[in-house]
Amino acid sequence: MCNVACLQFGRSHLTGQDVRNKKVIEVGSRDVNGSLRADIAQFGPSNYLGVDVATGPGVDDICDITELARRYGLESFDVVISTEVLEHVRDWRAAVSNLKRILRPNGVLLVTTRSKGFPYHGYPYDFWRYEVDDIKAIFSDLTVEVIEKDPVSPGVFVRAHKPADFTERNLESLNLYSIVTHGHTHHVTDIDVYLRRFRHKVRRFLAHLLPTRMLNAIDQAVTGKERA
Repeated sequence: MCNVACLQFGRSHLTGQDVRNKKVIEVGSRDVNGSLRADIAQFGPSNYLGVDVATGPGVDDICDITELARRYGLESFDVVISTEVLEHVRDWRAAVSNLKRILRPNGVLLVTTRSKGFPYHGYPYDFWRYEVDDIKAIFSDLTVEVIEKDPVSPGVFVRAHKPADFTERNLESLNLYSIVTHGHTHHVTDIDVYLRRFRHKVRRFLAHLLPTRMLNAIDQAVTGKERA
């Protein structure tokens, strides 16, 4: 899936030279509100594979992002595209690792994702918010060519290529902001998810009784953090 700004970023930063006669994989390819597939297909890739965790328009194969390398093999694709996916994957480190590992040396990676301030949007889950500095750190083992903030809504876009002497960076020390816990954390637990759902149900009930300003004050008192 892809919003208008995400589509424009892909159109501006993927060229015929990147794609022509190359193997392309789109991770999270189910067309919910837009897809780059038609634009990329015009460049004549040798193969275009769309994968997602559920069937739907644009999906050729079912595969979890954390299983890509095992399913398709290391260094299997010249272009790896993943738009609006990373915020939905609880184990984001495994997801990022798989995107890097299936990419061939000198291949191109294009990723878009959401930043703090974008509301919760579970499909069915939503876990993380990425900032520019996070993306720089996460992809510091690639050659980052472009990083941009989404001009329409809180988000960040990146284009990078994989160096021939690639050595994957260990990301265990990096914590991200979670929309579930409303704070920076190493990982999101089942308890965190349960509490988030419980708070959401309570908030929906109270929304019929209290003004928004009071609801936000309650949220901040409960979480100890600013809502995002």
